[in-house]
Amino acid sequence: MASDLKTRVREGWQRTLRDILEQARSLGSQAVLAFDLDSTLFDNRPRQARILREFGLARAVEKLSAIEPHHWDSGFDMRGAMRNCGLSEEEVETLFNEVRTFWLERFFTNDYCVEDVAIQGGAAFTHAVVATGAHLVYVTGRYEGMRAGTVECMRRNGLAVPGEGRVSLLMKPSEQDNDDAFKRAAHARLGEMGTLIAAFDNEPTHANDYLRRFPKAKVVHLATDHSGRPVTLLDEIVSVPHFSHEP
Repeated sequence: MASDLKTRVREGWQRTLRDILEQARSLGSQAVLAFDLDSTLFDNRPRQARILREFGLARAVEKLSAIEPHHWDSGFDMRGAMRNCGLSEEEVETLFNEVRTFWLERFFTNDYCVEDVAIQGGAAFTHAVVATGAHLVYVTGRYEGMRAGTVECMRRNGLAVPGEGRVSLLMKPSEQDNDDAFKRAAHARLGEMGTLIAAFDNEPTHANDYLRRFPKAKVVHLATDHSGRPVTLLDEIVSVPHFSHEP
């Protein structure tokens, strides 16, 4: 599914990003732009690789101890990454449940989220948004317990940081909260901040929700990876591969 959505990227997609910045400049402080984080502004594969390498070292699974970010070629497909680093199908199935438990104990933590790296052009684009005077709002399914690590990772990667200027970070109150429900609830808060002119997300469900709630906004889908749910993007949504938009 992730690779299929990448085929939605059309020639001239950079113009969409330039037009959004132009509109933000025209509206200034009234404009609101919403950005997801994971697989939208951040590439999580380095975090994934670190966790599985540590599992490999702890359990003496040599091939896993050498796993790298490039072994993830299909979203969050951990089995695929394990196969890509040389494990047999039998080895993958034997280890998977233990690996998954190890992963869950680490992935949603401050100590590990700092491993993320910015999507190409993402950091510069956030600063370009701030320079327009618009309100930049990060709307993420990460929960509040990850705020410190998330902000630190933003600093490491050069993104605009919450609290500096008109930059906010909306996070789930609890790890158990549903991502879809949280983002839908965040729509009301975004509407109170001004006029939402653009929203950026890698998840088709969330992108579609933005367009339905804000039909006049430009909704941009990051054609990176996603959860794999079989959801069709609405036709009006533009897919982009990254944020580097200069001709």
